[in-house]
Amino acid sequence: MNDIKKIVLTGGPCAGKTTALVKVIEHFSSLGYKVFTIPEVPTMFTQSGMDYLTKNKDFFFEGEKATLEVQLALEDKFMRMAEAYDGRCLIVCDRGAMDISAYMTPEDWSKLMSIVGTSTATMRDQRYDAVLHLVSAADGAEQFYTTSNNSSRNEAADEKGLEIARMLDKRVIEAWTGHSHLRVINNHENFDHKLNRVLKEISNVLGIPQPIEEERKYIVEITGELPDYIESDITQTYLVAEPGCEVRLRRRGWGSKFVNVHTTKKKISESEQLETERQVSNNLYQSLLQQADPYRQTIHKVRRSFIWKGQFFELDKFYTPRQGLIILETKGIVEGEDVKFPPFIKVLEEITGDTRYFNYNLALR
Repeated sequence: MNDIKKIVLTGGPCAGKTTALVKVIEHFSSLGYKVFTIPEVPTMFTQSGMDYLTKNKDFFFEGEKATLEVQLALEDKFMRMAEAYDGRCLIVCDRGAMDISAYMTPEDWSKLMSIVGTSTATMRDQRYDAVLHLVSAADGAEQFYTTSNNSSRNEAADEKGLEIARMLDKRVIEAWTGHSHLRVINNHENFDHKLNRVLKEISNVLGIPQPIEEERKYIVEITGELPDYIESDITQTYLVAEPGCEVRLRRRGWGSKFVNVHTTKKKISESEQLETERQVSNNLYQSLLQQADPYRQTIHKVRRSFIWKGQFFELDKFYTPRQGLIILETKGIVEGEDVKFPPFIKVLEEITGDTRYFNYNLALR
């Protein structure tokens, strides 16, 4: 079978998906990939007469059912074309199946899963190699928020519309939470930085070596309530590996849902590294634990992920081996760009690049 990767580009209203999609096609086509794109089905349906704001519940449900069925059919047809193509293929979906769930009640979504004959876990975790969520301009880049570039958008460019857009943005992230390669792409003052992050994340999925970059990290205290965060429990075990290679086995849970991911980071030069990830079954996870590095402890921490003024943060509270340590990590904030620290966080010390606080070294016995 050909080397085929299927990726979802999603996000809240006015996130820049259309522009990013053009950039993705140009960039990876120039690298020799055949790039297939799946159009945004809800936009197609809206332009063809579907009204997703209807108060007719039966009409709405049938419309969402048809939207999902067409989405899945398009993806399956393009996958078959990619399998027949003689070369490397990249399939990019302008939104994916789980986006639909963000606009439905849990009861209606469960009913729809039953009718289609699948499950949320299958739909979210097994259909796509990666999910890239572009944060809506309504959160942190309000001056760039507009509805003029999409006639089917229902959110107005006023304060009420911005609040609706922010809410939808978070609901889409929640819908995809649990996917092993969900990445949230920040807003930036320079939109090119956002586009470059998209290209970098897709390159990682394709196994293209990337420059070594340090996310900014800080030891912090929590001084207030965190708004609209997603909490997950992380158990992280390092495995025996060859020199210059870091192998990590992570189990991440959201309530009763767990995902196991095997990650390998290999430094191929002083400035580049190759990172590969794969989701593993519970049985394989238990088997791989037998290869645990005897010189390193298992890390247990609770992570709270949230967006603040268009920037994505991960707040890790450690239980072992450094009980009480709290580290705030930025995601995708470029050099020279200011970090928009939330008021409920007190920064005690910046530890960006401090190897003592790398998880790999924190785990040393």
